[in-house]
Amino acid sequence: MRSPLDEGQPPSSSSGGDIAYVSPQSARDMGAQLRLFIDSVKDYAILTLDPAGYIVSWNTGAERIKGYKAEEILGQHFSRFYPPEDIASGKPQMELEIVNREGRFEEEGWRVRKDGSLFWANVVITAMRDSKGQLIGYGKVTRDFTERKQTQERLRESEERFRLLVEHVQDYAIYMLDADGRVSTWNAGAERFKQYKAEEIIGQHFSRFFPPEDVARGKPWHALQVAASEGRFEEEAWRVRKDGSLFWASVVITALHDTDGKLVGYAKVTRDITQRKQNQERRELEMLRDAVRARDEFLSVASHELKTPLTPLQLKLTALLRAVENNPSATLPVERISRDLEVARRQVRKLSDLIEDLLDVSRISMGQLRLDRAPMDMAALAREVVVRYAPQSAQVGCAVTLEAPNPIEGYWDRARVDQVITNLLTNALKYGAGKPIHIRVRQEAGLAVVSVRDEGIGIPLEDQPRVFERFVRAVSERNYGGLGLGLFITQQIVEAHGGIVQVRSTPGEGATFTVMLPMGPDVEPPPDAPPEP
Repeated sequence: MRSPLDEGQPPSSSSGGDIAYVSPQSARDMGAQLRLFIDSVKDYAILTLDPAGYIVSWNTGAERIKGYKAEEILGQHFSRFYPPEDIASGKPQMELEIVNREGRFEEEGWRVRKDGSLFWANVVITAMRDSKGQLIGYGKVTRDFTERKQTQERLRESEERFRLLVEHVQDYAIYMLDADGRVSTWNAGAERFKQYKAEEIIGQHFSRFFPPEDVARGKPWHALQVAASEGRFEEEAWRVRKDGSLFWASVVITALHDTDGKLVGYAKVTRDITQRKQNQERRELEMLRDAVRARDEFLSVASHELKTPLTPLQLKLTALLRAVENNPSATLPVERISRDLEVARRQVRKLSDLIEDLLDVSRISMGQLRLDRAPMDMAALAREVVVRYAPQSAQVGCAVTLEAPNPIEGYWDRARVDQVITNLLTNALKYGAGKPIHIRVRQEAGLAVVSVRDEGIGIPLEDQPRVFERFVRAVSERNYGGLGLGLFITQQIVEAHGGIVQVRSTPGEGATFTVMLPMGPDVEPPPDAPPEP
């Protein structure tokens, strides 16, 4: 008995079945829409093959990707899309056999366009069967993945180049650890530094590179813990080679995580910086030797400088004492007593200044340089210093001129600023060679500026960066005297006020020292200055 469908009639709704009826017109419309949709697709080559593999249908995407128009390719065997070596190996027929057996075949491989050029294709072939299960042909969908293939190839080549780079680097030990700290890769630099070949060390725990005392303290595991928690661990320390010798290493351990954030291991980069360590130790030893030489030289100079005022003081006092002892009843001339006592007073003052300089250096070293800021006039203070040292200026033949036409009011420690101007003036008198000295006090851009210029012997260019260091004298000959502390103390006082002091000099033409101090009371000292209590 035939069904209602056989008669071209819709099935009765009373039959209880759920078969949907589609009219022939609707089926034709749906087929037309499907063909239109397939033909409009441009990103996929969609075609059908008969059971023997010959092309039956061809869409716009197939024309765009493969280069053939429909009239050129319909009826041709689909094997013409394969490279010659694939055809020779029977690959097209083998694919159809797989589809017949399994219903579907998929791969990525090279295919050939009409112009002979190759493209990387993603291919899916599906068996088409009728309602009785008979094979009526194949559906074939191809997509051009050439760009993705090229991107993957570039990435692969980049990774390969990077792998080769890492493997062949000689100056760095670059290797991987698993999550437990066992070595999983090994490069040429690691073999050179640590002396292990890859087959000797891969799978071993990296703690064998640490000295025994570090292993006993758990340092290798601590390094991994820090890297895991903070992302990286870095240090410089001793490491052990295969032969047991030590080398000084710069080590960086970086934690590696997968896309889910799970720790999968560590990247470890080690560099042998033993030579740099040895050079650093040599430099430190040289610095220590220089410090010892500077100390010995300072002690020699200090002994001489302290003895210099003591000798005339002792001579004058001894002469007065002998005069009294030899003639107790005699009355010494007042002029002689006054002259001798003045000499003694000057020498005592000189001795006191030397000792005060040493005490200031001690205060500075201990961070105890105190400032007592108060309102004051910088120009007036400079005039006082010039008047005070007028006798000494006349004695050495230096005419001192002062340019300070206007009051310069600010908040400074008067005694300490007096010490600064005094140090610069006495320094100019010492090295001025009997030539004029010029002092200028002015205000510029919110700063009080004091400059002291002499026309004396000047300072060699190579010595200028060191003139503000302790125990350094602009000229080392002893006939110039001094402990080499005045300019050091000057710089420390100036920086404690938040200012700077500079020197410019041309040998044989003199030197100019310039001090710049902020005007206000609330000034932070520069970073290198000792903190003010």
